[in-house]
Amino acid sequence: MQAHGEAPRPESGIAFQRRWMVLWITFCVLWISGCAQPTRSPPPDDDSWRGRIALQVEGQAAQSFSAMFELHGNPENGGLVLLSPFGNRIAQLDWNDGKAQLQSGQETRTSDSLETLLLDVTGTRIPVAALFSWLNGIQATAPGWQADLSGMPDGRLTALRNHPAPQATLRILLTR
Repeated sequence: MQAHGEAPRPESGIAFQRRWMVLWITFCVLWISGCAQPTRSPPPDDDSWRGRIALQVEGQAAQSFSAMFELHGNPENGGLVLLSPFGNRIAQLDWNDGKAQLQSGQETRTSDSLETLLLDVTGTRIPVAALFSWLNGIQATAPGWQADLSGMPDGRLTALRNHPAPQATLRILLTR
């Protein structure tokens, strides 16, 4: 703890920025995060989605994140752009050929895989392959996750992770 009148420690600012990035990206991708909403499921050959995404991670240091997003591609090749409510680009994640790259502000991070980068950034695993299936209205299994696709005709997807701890909720609302 710092004494009254002391300047904040630089480490705490870096930790805060990392947590903010984790939350922002998580509803990331995530993955991935949230809300998203077309009235109908996209055609089978359509591999892009737009909407809102939110991710909430429970636990000792509860975190939440929400953003507008544009997602295209598949688990092997694609891109995700996260946008502020005013439409400003917050972060961009691109992946292909077993490589992933995240650009946020002036920072660029790379990894050998999308899932590894998402884990590093968010601190939690995001079921990338299952997420793409869910967005296509296909029930897919992912260890620890349960997806509710009943709202997909209205562009709503909710996925809950019960284990491993901490519990996480991903919500997506696709735009029309």
